[in-house]
Amino acid sequence: MRRRQTFTIIAISLTLGLTGTVSASASLPQIGGKSVDAASGLAPFPGRPAEPAPPAVTVADACGYVPAIPADRFKGIPVFDPAEAAKPYSATLLTTQGRITFQALTDKAPCTRYSFRFLAQRHYYNLTHCHRLVTQRIFVLQCGDPTGTGSGGPGYSFHDENLTGATYPAGTVAMANAGPDTNGSQFFICTKDTVLRPNYTPFGRVTAGMDVLQKIDAGGEDHQNGPGDGYPNLYVGILAVGILEN
Repeated sequence: MRRRQTFTIIAISLTLGLTGTVSASASLPQIGGKSVDAASGLAPFPGRPAEPAPPAVTVADACGYVPAIPADRFKGIPVFDPAEAAKPYSATLLTTQGRITFQALTDKAPCTRYSFRFLAQRHYYNLTHCHRLVTQRIFVLQCGDPTGTGSGGPGYSFHDENLTGATYPAGTVAMANAGPDTNGSQFFICTKDTVLRPNYTPFGRVTAGMDVLQKIDAGGEDHQNGPGDGYPNLYVGILAVGILEN
């Protein structure tokens, strides 16, 4: 969520199907047996099941990119390049509901935006779909899991960033996770102003396509994770992601 509007789109047919799941974090309070975010009262945004703490980070890898399970559609592990990471870019998600464009936050979350571009340029997000929509108390669309279950990941994890004073107004693009420093491929977009604890790395802001997000939100979800939390009624397939340096 940019610049010249040209990027390559791979035409495909999408398969309806997989629903998302909610994984619990023992560090969060429990309501009805489910882990919840203390600020919102809803389940946190899981990127995949909790896993052991990653090994110590070397000076050469300040982002903490380390191998992690699962490794769905594995594209390798990024090697952080400060010069490349400093280049501003926008990303356009071409979805079955319309285009959503966001501007990456260049100086506030360099490791996160570098990882997103790494995956997008290797077509990791192509032919995936957004598996979770929350429409009560908090307002988010969650995407980025190639398995469509809410438990998938790219085969590596990395550190949190930009959490001090983090807020989540409408149009915020932030990382889903399973606890501290467990970022992978999954992210969420706030469809409306949302109150969450500052536990999720914000790394972008929507610049075009809020009308698309509002349409998806208005379509509702199937409540499979609880009232106002489930699979979107309007199928949101990601056909391609275009990256434009600007």
